[in-house]
Amino acid sequence: MPADSAPANVIRALWTRMQARDWPAVRALLADELVVEWFASLERIVGPENFVAVNAEYPEGWSIRIISIVADGDRVVSEVEVPHEGVGVFRAASFWRVREGLIVEGREYWTTRGGDAAPEWRRHLVEAIA
Repeated sequence: MPADSAPANVIRALWTRMQARDWPAVRALLADELVVEWFASLERIVGPENFVAVNAEYPEGWSIRIISIVADGDRVVSEVEVPHEGVGVFRAASFWRVREGLIVEGREYWTTRGGDAAPEWRRHLVEAIA
């Protein structure tokens, strides 16, 4: 197993390679049995080729900034910010499983910055984030 195959390093490489649009290098990080679920849109992406294609075909104008990566054994949680020109700023909290240096599963929760209006009932209890 290569030295950079620690689960946190694999996920850092995933985001870095996606930002570089280096799709063959992204594919190299994915196990053949990869399954990624997007619960906000109720979609399941089965197989590494589909995962790469979904990301490669996404309309341009975006960038990725890694906010945090935390690993516990083969489980890795990452948070990224993805500003997209003319669309808005997205955030993703992703829960990955890495086995033998390859990503085997993911659950991702994507949202837009400010995409959910704060309910009136709790406004007196919270502060707005600028």
